[in-house]
Amino acid sequence: MLNYRQLHYFWVVAKTGSIVRACEQLNLTPQTISGQISLLEQTYGVELFRRVGRQLELTETGRQALSYAEPMFQIGSELEALLRTQPEEKQILFRVGVADVVPKSIVYRLIAPTMELSDPLRISCREDKLERLLADLAIQRLDLVISDSPMPSHLDIKGYSQKLGECGISFFATAKLAARYGANFPRGLQHAPLLIPGQETVVRSRLLRWFAEQNVQPRIIGDFDDSALMQAFGQSGSGIFIAPSVIAEEVCRQYGVELIGQTDAVIESFYAISVERKVKHPGILAITEGARRELFNWPLA
Repeated sequence: MLNYRQLHYFWVVAKTGSIVRACEQLNLTPQTISGQISLLEQTYGVELFRRVGRQLELTETGRQALSYAEPMFQIGSELEALLRTQPEEKQILFRVGVADVVPKSIVYRLIAPTMELSDPLRISCREDKLERLLADLAIQRLDLVISDSPMPSHLDIKGYSQKLGECGISFFATAKLAARYGANFPRGLQHAPLLIPGQETVVRSRLLRWFAEQNVQPRIIGDFDDSALMQAFGQSGSGIFIAPSVIAEEVCRQYGVELIGQTDAVIESFYAISVERKVKHPGILAITEGARRELFNWPLA
């Protein structure tokens, strides 16, 4: 059976970069740490570190072992923090994964209702690619994933998608660009400099198809997986950009840009993905009800 104390020593040395720094952190002697790591290597007949001059370097086996040890001890630290919490201070931990293609303003407005619950939640929010988030959801490292698409059918992961809402898209530009390209929307966008969402977003293909239907060919000068980065480029005057119409006023106010047009022919949708078919977590309930009643103004099913 794996000796977790030896693995912990290995993990600390790998994270700190040297036995000396690991000794300071663990309050142990170099002989103890190096001896225990040597026993771990001997048990499995592997080499985890190699010495390069005065430095220790992870071997390929060591890098693989670290990729497993990292989440193990991260979860252990979270468990320790939970157990040390005094009963009257305990909060429900709500772990939310956010697909990196979802606009940050939408994410905030979706999660905001959880801050108003009578029983306080401690929110842990992580942004990543959707497939990695769903893998963590499957092993219950996340309670919820917010995405612009439902659970992909090709993934062998148990999960249930709830549609939070949908809306059209709006086009924004600085005053200078708006004066030049804002008239006669959408025809005025012919050859206009355009910033669009990246290839992993659902809305991108819908947007390009709509332009083709309108017989309009803007000049695409950049695509972005991160909507906040796209909006920052738009704020600088690099090009016209899009955002969900439901946050149009907020985008104009935050970035000092003008609304030059909108269409409901291109729809952005947002989903909550969880492992529960019948949702019980108060945080998920707050998000789904808040989204439908307030953000998207949908009737609850």
